Amino acid sequence: MRASGPLLLVSLLGCRRGLEAEPAHDAEPAPAALATDTPTDATSFEGRPIAPTMSHFGADWLSREERIAEEDPDALHRELGLRPGQTACDIGAGSGYHSVRLARAVAPGGKVLAVDIQPEMLELLAARVREAGVANVQPVLATPAALGLGEGVCDLELLVDVYHELAAPEPIIAELRRALAPGGRLAIVEFRGEDPEVPIKPEHKMTRAQVLRELEPRGFRLRSQYDGLPWQHLLVFERAD
Repeated sequence: MRASGPLLLVSLLGCRRGLEAEPAHDAEPAPAALATDTPTDATSFEGRPIAPTMSHFGADWLSREERIAEEDPDALHRELGLRPGQTACDIGAGSGYHSVRLARAVAPGGKVLAVDIQPEMLELLAARVREAGVANVQPVLATPAALGLGEGVCDLELLVDVYHELAAPEPIIAELRRALAPGGRLAIVEFRGEDPEVPIKPEHKMTRAQVLRELEPRGFRLRSQYDGLPWQHLLVFERAD
């Protein structure tokens, strides 16, 4: 998670593989953008490496034009199926790329809790929200091991290219479960680790099997899956009470 504001976990740090053809745009953030100021002792979890977290210096990469073709955010948000009046929790919100879309989906009457661990990211998010003219986004400053959310507040928790970067997966998974409202959903979006054609570094990809291995023993069950995104899984979980 970031070191401030909406758990910049949202960093799709999906850096391209160095051995592949050079893309038309700079798909890999500069080294400084990969630096994290929230060191932890954990370097792996359930047999896979914990990827480094992107800092606020890489925020421009989160808003690159090519992201629409690479990820199809409109299709993602259609699948999320949010309704007015609901509370959406954007975990690792970063600079707010998804927060604005979520805010419009839950209006009127709903709100977005935009969580990040980097204050600088939250500042960028606030600027984006102002520019977009939405008034129902609330920044939440988290830590690598605590989301800063109340119990049962989230109708939807969205982590886009963030879960694989969680510096403290065990406590955060417990936090995600605690913060879900009755009937709430946890949406995990990750670059498909099963697909060698997805031009993202392996440490920034996850297989469906790996996600299930980590979440199912910790109180979640898979509710639905959508594979219609260009490069990513959408795996939707609910509490296994």
